[in-house]
Amino acid sequence: MHPSTTFESGLIPDFQRARPRSRSRRASQALRLGAVSWFVTAAIGQLLFVAYIIGFYGRAALGGDMSAWNQVLAHGWEPGNTFGNTVLSLHLIFTVLIIVGGVVQLIPAIRQRWPRFHRYSGRFYILSAVIMSVGGLIMVWTRNTVGDLSQHIAISINALLILCCAWMTLRLAIRRQLDRHRRWAIRLFLVVSGVWFLRVGLMFWIAANQGPVGFDPKSFTGPFLSLISFGQYLIPLAVAEIYFRAQRSQRPAQQWLASGVLALSTLITGAGIAAAGLMMWLPRL
Repeated sequence: MHPSTTFESGLIPDFQRARPRSRSRRASQALRLGAVSWFVTAAIGQLLFVAYIIGFYGRAALGGDMSAWNQVLAHGWEPGNTFGNTVLSLHLIFTVLIIVGGVVQLIPAIRQRWPRFHRYSGRFYILSAVIMSVGGLIMVWTRNTVGDLSQHIAISINALLILCCAWMTLRLAIRRQLDRHRRWAIRLFLVVSGVWFLRVGLMFWIAANQGPVGFDPKSFTGPFLSLISFGQYLIPLAVAEIYFRAQRSQRPAQQWLASGVLALSTLITGAGIAAAGLMMWLPRL
């Protein structure tokens, strides 16, 4: 047999088979890098938000200056309203617990090294999510909160989504359907983070437009606020769905597309965190 025939029939087909595998591997790595980059960026921003809650609300409470809360929250602390003030205080406490708990739950190393801790902290996380969502519903419909009806409806839908995702996350964990459990846990993390996404998105919008555009900052109403009130959970859920589908897909093109979406999301999230930190959180610490 001629040497060139051996070369063509052997090495070239192997090389041609290796090229698609190489492209697929690079696309898969890019997808994973995009997801990790977004999560690390979001985790830093969420922990900064926790520092703000503790540093502002916690410090005011320890100093006995509860009225300071009203500098940020309209009708935040109402003298004589024991029930409403208790609900608000618990809501803030559980916000801190659930943000920290959510970040911990999604770190693979913790999940793999300390599975028992992951299970028990996961149950506490789900319980905290339920309590926080119910508290949010109570506050939005019983207190004189800012915003219009569309925002109140959006917040209520967010609370109901939290309850739904919490139920599915727990149910699938009990059934040991771990792949589906992981996806629903990510969805729960995203809808629980709705309030955080709202602040980050709002500050990104204000910074990008160099001022409030599309809403009235005094009444806190306007078309942009109505849109972002729904977008605070619908957009993250849509991005997550793009990521999940790309994970299950064997097509590099779909994985590269999802990687691009995640990269753009990371840039916007990072810019929003920087704007929120500089304009909203750090000045009050």
